[in-house]
Amino acid sequence: MALLLRHSRKLRRVHGVLDCERGSIARHFSVAAAKEDAVSSSSVHGEYGKKVGRSSIFLDRQSEKDLHAFKVSSREARGSYSSKRMPIAATGVNSLFSCGQVVSARHFSSGADLPPHEAIGMPSLSPTMTEGNIAKWVKKEGDKVSPGEVLCEVETDKATVEMECMEEGYLAKIVCGDGAKEIKVGEIIAITVEEEGDIEKFKDYKASSSAAAPAESKPQSEPVEPKEEKKEVSKAPEPTATKTEESSQSGDRLFSSPVARKLAEDNNVPLSSLKAKGSKKEAAAAPGLGYVDLPNTQIRKVTANRLLQSKQTIPHYYLTVDSRVDKLIKLRSELNPMQDASGGKKISINDLVIKAAALALRKVPACNSSWMNDFIRQYHNVNINVAVQTEHGLFVPVVRDADKKGLAAIADEVKQLASRAKDNSLKPEDYEGGTFTVSNLGGPFGIKQFCAIVNPPQSAILAIGSAEKRVIPGAAEGQYEIGSFMSATLSCDHRVIDGAMGAEWLKAFKGYLEDPTTMLL
Repeated sequence: MALLLRHSRKLRRVHGVLDCERGSIARHFSVAAAKEDAVSSSSVHGEYGKKVGRSSIFLDRQSEKDLHAFKVSSREARGSYSSKRMPIAATGVNSLFSCGQVVSARHFSSGADLPPHEAIGMPSLSPTMTEGNIAKWVKKEGDKVSPGEVLCEVETDKATVEMECMEEGYLAKIVCGDGAKEIKVGEIIAITVEEEGDIEKFKDYKASSSAAAPAESKPQSEPVEPKEEKKEVSKAPEPTATKTEESSQSGDRLFSSPVARKLAEDNNVPLSSLKAKGSKKEAAAAPGLGYVDLPNTQIRKVTANRLLQSKQTIPHYYLTVDSRVDKLIKLRSELNPMQDASGGKKISINDLVIKAAALALRKVPACNSSWMNDFIRQYHNVNINVAVQTEHGLFVPVVRDADKKGLAAIADEVKQLASRAKDNSLKPEDYEGGTFTVSNLGGPFGIKQFCAIVNPPQSAILAIGSAEKRVIPGAAEGQYEIGSFMSATLSCDHRVIDGAMGAEWLKAFKGYLEDPTTMLL
């Protein structure tokens, strides 16, 4: 949480805001506010602040160091701060709140047509989010908004998340409407005002590119002096080859036949200026083919990038085992009538698989780990992600501490998470923090066996196939019996899980499936 002093008639004094030992304050100035602050600087800053030229410097009470908040030139103070956001690098605030940057949201105009307002930017709702889409606006222009109320639904790189209002006011302008795509984090999506009468003044408001908050800014305790560009001391050696061997402006190597080089040289034409026919990549289909282009959702783009990164950077290997599941099926048939009588959810084979996988991870904790380059991180919690396919894309909600939960609790939680995934209403806490993933294509689709892709930063994923009946030798010679077998394939990151370690985990997992009563102990 950061403390920002708003230039508002609701806040007359600053001393009541500072209830911490350390703090940094910054303002956005209109013309009138800049003049007023120059007069009342000493009374506002008190013994902890001082005015140096056009910079506002605040004193850190503990380290006794001056903290540079911002610098406003005289030209900027004359009116260039009309609805413009500015990053504030505040060292004191960083140490208090572990924030790398504080961006003020309150803006003030030097013109009479733009009253004080708040520009709402696209929030970063997940650690990997760089842009988002507006699924729909819950509030309309002109609506009164209060803290905690949902403004809109934002489609992130993980799921669709409700964005809540932080302050009381009125929604004056929706800059990015329903269905707006690829909005960068920090880009203005809406404007709110304090007074209802100010709504009309933002009817034709359009956010400029300069009004967007910077995506990343490093804090600094001193003003950054402009650095002169260093000129290259050494020059490239003069080319001794012919003119046709000059590289293009982009520095790419040019490939050409001897005949092409000779023709270019004879006609004094640089090869870099020539473009080969058909070199431009186009998405056109072959003539005579009918097709439709389906736009990718944000979740599908992210899933594609993460899976590609996983296959390119993680050394996969695969282990497959067949488990006899007759006792597992029998246990499920005995438990479900009790679930029906108590009003609980029916237990599926996948719920039993999740429980068995969690207990196997507790038994072989080395598989419950992540590769961290300089070390391997082994987790104490066993959080199982469950792959759920929806029309919006692939989601992997998480069942936390699955090793400590009963089968009834797992069954109920999985069904609730799957329902929210299909409704595209998962929240970040519903899918973040997993340590192992289970993907089941056997029950729903009848797939016998498959190999899944490791979900980073995890080190393993379990692929479950369908159960099938097989004829196997009986107890006596010449006798045969029918048994149900299910295939399970463990995909492992070889940097973390050695072959023997993966085999040990599968042995433990198979033991729980073939003797499921041990899971109830």
